[in-house]
Amino acid sequence: MDSDLIALFDACVLFPAPLRDLLVQLALADIFQAKWTDQIHEEWIRNVLKNRQDLAREQLERTKGLMNSKVRDCLVTGYEWLIPSLQLPDLDDRHVLAAAINSNAKIIVTFNLKDFPDSALNPYGIEAKHPDDFIADLIELQPLIVAGEAEVVRQRLKNPPKTFDEYTEILLKQGLPRSVTMLKKLNSPI
Repeated sequence: MDSDLIALFDACVLFPAPLRDLLVQLALADIFQAKWTDQIHEEWIRNVLKNRQDLAREQLERTKGLMNSKVRDCLVTGYEWLIPSLQLPDLDDRHVLAAAINSNAKIIVTFNLKDFPDSALNPYGIEAKHPDDFIADLIELQPLIVAGEAEVVRQRLKNPPKTFDEYTEILLKQGLPRSVTMLKKLNSPI
């Protein structure tokens, strides 16, 4: 993978803050180009607010604004015309595929693999990938960069600070066992 690789993030991978932070940090390292839409933003924000009454929409809108301003060329627009022609098991997911097609993404990073079957994605040269597989693939190709970016995210955790083991435990809870195993191997003394 390289910075010419384009990956579109489904809302489900932006909903949990620890995973979102890691994915966005990896995008900032220019290992790949991250893409999303305002509709994807609205979906993850709506779900966070439903589950976290302690957060205000303004806080999440600030996060959205930072994501859009820091990650180069991330916001996909002009994809809506494709939506009616697409077929997916859940018609509400067609906007994600339309945005992937419109942005020339090769990967849709999602937990909902069943919602993006190969038969629907193959004609467009797109693959749905679980975030653990996506990050593990990045580690295989750029181990030191990915490990360094994961450390940047860990160092930002201040309230309370997290050790490496505590941080990898958080990532395990995010559904990243393969990636955590690889990061631990990179972090262990030789």
